Amino acid sequence: MAASIHLLNHFLIAMPAMEDPYFAKSLVYIAEHNDQGALGIIVNRPIGMTLAALFERIDLSLTSDSLARLPVFFGGPVQTDRGFVLHRPLGAWQSTLSVTDEIGLTTSRDVLQAAGGDVGPNEMLVTLGYSGWVGGQLEHEIGQNAWLTVPADPRILFELPHEERLPSALELLGIDPTNLAEQAGHA
Repeated sequence: MAASIHLLNHFLIAMPAMEDPYFAKSLVYIAEHNDQGALGIIVNRPIGMTLAALFERIDLSLTSDSLARLPVFFGGPVQTDRGFVLHRPLGAWQSTLSVTDEIGLTTSRDVLQAAGGDVGPNEMLVTLGYSGWVGGQLEHEIGQNAWLTVPADPRILFELPHEERLPSALELLGIDPTNLAEQAGHA
């Protein structure tokens, strides 16, 4: 029996040979991982929409100029019409998955309403859609060399521009992105 892996609060780094267009060159943050499967959001693929445009589309006001300029991200191919807010601090919102003591993933509108009024989380990343795997699927993909994994660094999520997130996650593993081979070797 294979050893169990725990990927909660980890990054998945797509290997260069990843052919799935949803995940090629992606950095995924894992917000839930158990025997039933895994849930994550892609954190480095902006969709060309700002939070200001999203708030206008869902009829919410937004007073913070700094939040208004933040990009909205493609979180994955599941429920792309639904918003997911990765945020720090955790807070007490209606529908939050506690990832760590300080990071939550919220799907309820109240977190956006609070952010719009400048009383929401200090740091947030908003996606449309999420990435999901059934039980054992992600472990299989890792076994097939589709992903590298590394414990997540909140600084990468909340402080770095999206284009620096993937190379910075690779650096956590001591890997220069330019040296990552297309094909994995097998002994």
